[in-house]
Amino acid sequence: MASSQLRVAVVCMSNQNRSMEAHHILNRRGFNVRSFGTGTHVKLPGRTPDKPNIYDFRTTYEQMYNDLVKRDEDFYRQNGILHMLDRNKRIKPMPERFQNCQDQFDLILTCEENVYDQVVEDLYSREQETCQPVHVVNVDIEDNEEDATLGAFLICKLCQYIQLSDDMENEIDELLLKLEEKSNRTFLHTVCFY
Repeated sequence: MASSQLRVAVVCMSNQNRSMEAHHILNRRGFNVRSFGTGTHVKLPGRTPDKPNIYDFRTTYEQMYNDLVKRDEDFYRQNGILHMLDRNKRIKPMPERFQNCQDQFDLILTCEENVYDQVVEDLYSREQETCQPVHVVNVDIEDNEEDATLGAFLICKLCQYIQLSDDMENEIDELLLKLEEKSNRTFLHTVCFY
């Protein structure tokens, strides 16, 4: 399967760090990829852990960037948030919420078990129209810059395995096992239908 034919979605909670890093890496490798969040709002770290910066999903990355520059440019530059938002706005204008997307994918990769549960629940709640299968795979990735990068390369490796597969439907479990052994990680996997 050619990389441009495989329709991939990467999903984290706020469509900021993990899903966007994977979106960036997959996009550079020629994959047909989109990224999403499943949260009700977009949350970015604030000056204290109990006071995050909260935005609506309709807020552009540029608007978030400018808002944080006004609040405390040095702080948000130092903790990497401005760098992350700068990367994000070069990829797409604003975060997207998975539950609002009606497009179909072959593979949906989530970055934490809670997000995986939300994606699967949303897909099960939709009326089945085409009965086209979609594989939902969870790769647990800590929400920090270093783990987001490592996780993005792991996600890319899985997509490359699938791209080289002759029969994704029958080989995906074997490919996941192979990657689990190489990466020393465990994946969750289920099949849903559109």
